[in-house]
Amino acid sequence: MSYGKFAYVYDYLMSDVPYEEWMTFTLARLQEHQITPQKVLDLACGTGEMSCRFAKEGWSVTGVDLSEEMLMVAQEKSTKQKLSLSLYQQNMSELEGLGAYDLITIYCDSLNYITNEESIQSTFQRVYEHLDNEGLFIFDVHTPYKVNSIFMGNTFTERDDLVSFIWDCLPGEWPLSVEHDLTFFALEESGQYERFDEIHVQRTFTSERYQEWLKAVGFEVKDIYYDFYHNEAFDQAERMFFVCQKRRT
Repeated sequence: MSYGKFAYVYDYLMSDVPYEEWMTFTLARLQEHQITPQKVLDLACGTGEMSCRFAKEGWSVTGVDLSEEMLMVAQEKSTKQKLSLSLYQQNMSELEGLGAYDLITIYCDSLNYITNEESIQSTFQRVYEHLDNEGLFIFDVHTPYKVNSIFMGNTFTERDDLVSFIWDCLPGEWPLSVEHDLTFFALEESGQYERFDEIHVQRTFTSERYQEWLKAVGFEVKDIYYDFYHNEAFDQAERMFFVCQKRRT
């Protein structure tokens, strides 16, 4: 899916997202596994929030996203911060030709936008092929609890002078899937508000299914974390993190 106009209000709407927690989590996992990455691949990089943070660590960072609009924002952001990012428009389930990396991430529940099981397995395979031996693959997804109990059937609203939205969460086509029906009102330079609509579909799976697919590709699942720092599942966890390592071949 492509974010369209949403790309240009994304950072404003996501200003409260705890990107620093993703960064802290990443650094902790790298330290645990005694990896100092030289090359990092940030899949579904969006507007480059994590890519820029990675680059500030002195790593060589490649960002990939399906949305041309998101990549344009990421390029503008990295230029303003005087950071060097290599940015490519690709579908991560068809990833090709980008070399090998010490660390590959798919953060901010971006994998949940892939609703087809075969495409998820293809993504894992492509990641495996782009990872150095003993390199780390880290990603996060929504828990089934979040989809069923926090999203499903609920409406969220935000009223602001610059951007307001109505966000309806509707049952998706598949089990553990949700359709996010979003209506935005964004203030234009003319002083008028422009309305635009987006539909985003997400799907998640149980931790057991993800582990099955990862192991089939050849990954060793080192750890699973819940809500960043809990290494044991609990009933109301909203996010699962998978820390995987490519076995030496």
